[in-house]
Amino acid sequence: MVRILVIAPSWVGDTVMAQPLFARLKARFPGAQLAVFAAAWVAPLATRMPEVDEVIHNPFAHGELALGRRWWLARALAGRFDWAIVLPNSLKSALLPFFAGIRRRTGYVGEFRYGLLNDVRHLDEAALPLMVERFAWLAEEKDAPLSRPLPPPRLRVEESQRTATLARLGLAGDPAPIAFCPGAEYGPAKRWPAHHFAHLARLLAEAGHTVWLLGSQWDRPLGEAIAAESPARNLCGRTGLEEAIDLLASARAVVTNDSGLMHVAAAVQTPLVALYGSSSPAFTPPLSDKARILSLALPCSPCFKRVCPLGHLDCLEKLTPEAVRNTLAALLAPPALKGHS
Repeated sequence: MVRILVIAPSWVGDTVMAQPLFARLKARFPGAQLAVFAAAWVAPLATRMPEVDEVIHNPFAHGELALGRRWWLARALAGRFDWAIVLPNSLKSALLPFFAGIRRRTGYVGEFRYGLLNDVRHLDEAALPLMVERFAWLAEEKDAPLSRPLPPPRLRVEESQRTATLARLGLAGDPAPIAFCPGAEYGPAKRWPAHHFAHLARLLAEAGHTVWLLGSQWDRPLGEAIAAESPARNLCGRTGLEEAIDLLASARAVVTNDSGLMHVAAAVQTPLVALYGSSSPAFTPPLSDKARILSLALPCSPCFKRVCPLGHLDCLEKLTPEAVRNTLAALLAPPALKGHS
């Protein structure tokens, strides 16, 4: 039996995109024991992945080195694993497997990690254009191609837990809920304007939909601004990631920026409309056949900046609520019957 430890990314979306790697590991090594070392803010995702046998809590703050504490934690893991796969590209993320003496340590070159890793991979961006592919390839031998087709990420949703979450938050009776995910941790150049979200919420309310606003505590002021101009229910900061997964699975559809919750919505197979401004769907698209991407593809985008360098944010300001509403309506429309025009 192969015992594998995966060092998870620190971002919600990246962690979702690691799931096909886990599936590939279990396909290659039936009976393997798979543990994921994950920070508290992404650990709920790993618990929803059927391939994961154990989640080990990562106690370190984002960016924290803490060499002594890492060494002591690694010593507690010594002898437990045969193979470690390190998904983040940072030096500190490779320290734990090295300190623990794990025999095989796989990852991309990253920051000065020769020696810490002994199965070092060099990325061919043309061969592996998507992040989900780059993660999944680490399950293969160094000279082997990526096994395709790659299954899309999927998160498990228990019906009893989902209905309990709705009841606990007083949402069980909401008609035809549409979830909005207005945040994006990377920066405002990835966020559709609050006044557009509010306008869309009013349009959807007129059509009989309830609108939920989902996000972290950092998105609460943004949610308040949207709720002040619309009938949307601001749940930003009121739910943890575990509850947000259940709510996204309960929604009839999702309207979202390019964010971690976009990838969660795709992984629970809820229809979604993804709005792209400064970023590009060519690298981290929502991996679902129920997703529609809206991007104006202006000459100045994607710029991959946190804040619009030109000061106008036209790539998102000019993406109208009516255009989003029409895309959403087409996505939710029943398919035409075969044989009928």
